[in-house]
Amino acid sequence: MAEAAVTYREVLEVREYRYLFVAWGLSLAGDQMAKIALSFLVFDDTRSTGLAAAAFAISYAPWVIGGPLLSALADRLPRRAVMVFCDVVRAVLIAAMVAPGLPPAALIGMLFVAGLFRPPFQTARSALLPDILDGDRYVAGTALDGIVYQLCTVGGFAGGGVLVAALTARGALGFDAVTFAVSGLLIYTCVASRPAAAVGDRRQRGFAAGAAVVFGDRSLRAYVLLFWLASGFMYASEGLAAPLSRLYGGGPRTGGLIVAAAPFGMSVASAVLPRLVAPSVRSRLIVPLAAFGCAALVVVWFRPPLWGVLCLLCAAGVGSTFSTLLNPLFGRAVPAAYRGRAFGVAVAGVSATQGLAQILAGVIAAHRAATSVIGVSGVAGVLAVLAVAVIWPRHGIRVGPAESAGPVRSSGPAGFTGSSGPSGPAGPTGSSGPSGPSGPAGPAGFTGSSGSSGPAGFNGSSGSDGAAGSDGAAGSGAGAPSAGHGQPGSGGTAPDSSPGPSR
Repeated sequence: MAEAAVTYREVLEVREYRYLFVAWGLSLAGDQMAKIALSFLVFDDTRSTGLAAAAFAISYAPWVIGGPLLSALADRLPRRAVMVFCDVVRAVLIAAMVAPGLPPAALIGMLFVAGLFRPPFQTARSALLPDILDGDRYVAGTALDGIVYQLCTVGGFAGGGVLVAALTARGALGFDAVTFAVSGLLIYTCVASRPAAAVGDRRQRGFAAGAAVVFGDRSLRAYVLLFWLASGFMYASEGLAAPLSRLYGGGPRTGGLIVAAAPFGMSVASAVLPRLVAPSVRSRLIVPLAAFGCAALVVVWFRPPLWGVLCLLCAAGVGSTFSTLLNPLFGRAVPAAYRGRAFGVAVAGVSATQGLAQILAGVIAAHRAATSVIGVSGVAGVLAVLAVAVIWPRHGIRVGPAESAGPVRSSGPAGFTGSSGPSGPAGPTGSSGPSGPSGPAGPAGFTGSSGSSGPAGFNGSSGSDGAAGSDGAAGSGAGAPSAGHGQPGSGGTAPDSSPGPSR
């Protein structure tokens, strides 16, 4: 008998997650509004479009520059304390930016420093989720995170513009500071304190140790490679919104539709897919969805009408929900003591690959039609996905190096069979039995089903605002991040795809 999918209502009934969910939404919206408000403030003070653009773009740098190192804090310190501290510091820094008379360089520098606290916040949150949500609740919870990441990305930008119009840029920054303060208060009062995950030998507590865990395990290596490569090629088109709009005789409004098409497809698919597809089937859809998302871009090469391009980009967004299904698979596969650093590796990597892919696409588009560049990106993405499919795990996966779990089983497709405890054998869909909790050496193993995105889970890494991912993140991206739009990171996602890996 197939296992029934958990509903979003059941996930929100978990008290800790409910408050963590609200706090994360506030924090994400604050990130986006701060970028918009500061960009307006710098432009109002200097009338320089270059400085205004720099003020907006500087928020993407922390994931690539500081994300890999700062994500280690999510393992070395109690995760609730990390999130509260990051929110408090961001609230203070954003509030200080309200002071009149600060030069543009100081404002941009303060936003950069505030942005450095986003990676440890999102990786700590992503690493904490498997401890709060068990079984398919984790899958549904990360899917819900991905949806909210997209909404907060778009809503944060729109809300930032509205606040600037209503309160002036400095008033909007003051409101942003309040969102971070409320987020920190909710986490401190409503999320239980847990000890730090990484203890013992200091040599095993650095970022390099977390990267070694990811790349030293065949399954984890395949997960991050698929996330990085598919997200990078799939979202290279985002940097071509302006030339693509001009190619079809449009302007900023057309460009906005082009940028919004893929996030729209991803948001709808992220809401529907985990609800309609049985947990035992989801893991088998990850690689096909990634290939489908890239393949949809290939058709753009033939220069269809604008409505056709928008539909194809929307289809690519549907394909990018592979990260929504991949994130819980990755999160449960990593030992608890390394989870924060592992998410940092995923979201920082997708932020870098998406950024490089968009720069390369822009360079080529100076000599070729934007539709041709997008089509070539789709072809390269399909080939990359097929290459990763060769090493993709098709049976039970051994438990991470820091866990002494039960034997590997083949009944859970592309997933862990459960962690230590012989009394908790794999259920019919490959998820761990209720009587077999994880032993003291590591967290619960993967369920046989694959699951959702991430904030700085994979969805936080990708997305139009960068990492996290994916986001996601950090996505998209986020993030993850979130390959989600945004991080990367919570992608966005990155990439915020927080993630996003954003996106």
